[in-house]
Parts: sequence; C-alpha cells; structure tokens
Amino acid sequence: MALNLNQKKDVVAEVSEIAGKAHSLIAAEYAGTTVEQMTAMRKKARETGVYLKVVKNTLAARAVEGTDFAVAQDSMVGPLLYAFSTEEPGAAGRLIKEFAKGNDKLQPKLVVVEGQQYGPAHVEVLASLPTLEQALGMLARVLAEPATMFARAVKAVGEQQGGDAAAAPAEGETQAEPA
Repeated sequence: MALNLNQKKDVVAEVSEIAGKAHSLIAAEYAGTTVEQMTAMRKKARETGVYLKVVKNTLAARAVEGTDFAVAQDSMVGPLLYAFSTEEPGAAGRLIKEFAKGNDKLQPKLVVVEGQQYGPAHVEVLASLPTLEQALGMLARVLAEPATMFARAVKAVGEQQGGDAAAAPAEGETQAEPA
C-alpha cells in the first residue's frame, strides 16, 4: 500500500521518536517469514520493550538522522525489519535470536549500539547481555558479599575462642546478683 506524503511524515516522526530514546537497533531480513511468525514476534516485542517496525529503508534512513543510529543509513538495503530496544540494550538481540532459531528466513543484517555499527554476529553478544533484573541481582550479590564475608569471619573467630564466649559473661552476671 502506497503512503501519501503526510503518512510518510508520520512514519518518519514515529520512528525518529523511538530512535531518539532507544538503546540499540537490529535490522533483519524477514522475507519469507509467515504472518503467524510475524504476529508472534510482534507480540513478544511488545512484552519485552522492543519497538518492531517494517518500514521503507528511505523512511528509516530519514528517521535515524541525528541519532546514534545514523551510522547505519548506508546499510539499510533490502527488505528489513527494524527492532529498537527501548527499555534495555539486549532486548532486541534476544528477540531476534529467539525467532531466528525457528525461522531460517529471519536473518540479522546489522546491529547498532551507542553509535557503533556491528555485523550480524554481534546479535549473539547483544542477546547475552543481562536483563535489568539480572543486572540488579548481580549488583546486589556483589554489594552483599563483603558483609557476608565479615559475618563469616566473626563467626569463625567466635567458634575458635570457645564458641559460647558471649554466653559465659552473662552467666557470671546472674551469679553475682544473689550475693
């Protein structure tokens, strides 16, 4: 379906807005993908904070002007599906990797992160990034580890000195009261 000028401007504005706040972009060839597969991918994309759009490459190139993704303008050729990670950098990588396993027609073509363009193999790297919850869990473990080690050391010292060293003075105090 051909778009008129106003519709094209709307598409460029929409994609440009998303590109302005996205963390990463993956462009993948999707020719041969069934409607059911695309519907499932779009549903999963909405759930994981990925903006998924099939748009003409000339409109996509205009939309990414002035963003970190402008480096990919020359590589936007062929029928491409654009996946922008809006919540966390690795979300689009995980989505494309997951759906490419079951569909050999879905082929990543380029990855852009922080103004750097990478090849399709970089999808694996992006997909291996931890989610926000995983990263926070790792940070919590790292922050809690020194306190845990200190508690273990204090307990070990207490056990070496007789184990009930704290209980002995308390008994001595109760014996002193009747006198």
